[in-house]
Amino acid sequence: MNAIQCKLARVALGWGVRDLANAAGVSTQTISRLERGENLRTKTVEDIKTKLEEAGIEFIPENVGGVGVRFKNPMP
Repeated sequence: MNAIQCKLARVALGWGVRDLANAAGVSTQTISRLERGENLRTKTVEDIKTKLEEAGIEFIPENVGGVGVRFKNPMP
């Protein structure tokens, strides 16, 4: 998960920075740093990613179209 994927996932869920921080057990500053592209500990990024995945987000890896996110189960 990179910075833009984190922000895309958070916005797709309708979550603010505080919502994601609370879900992942980190500070709002940590989420902001991640979304600015600053380096964080691998474990911290993985914990945040896991919470987003548990909320229904699937991360799309780099390909010819670039990285992205989508819902695991599309809404009707």
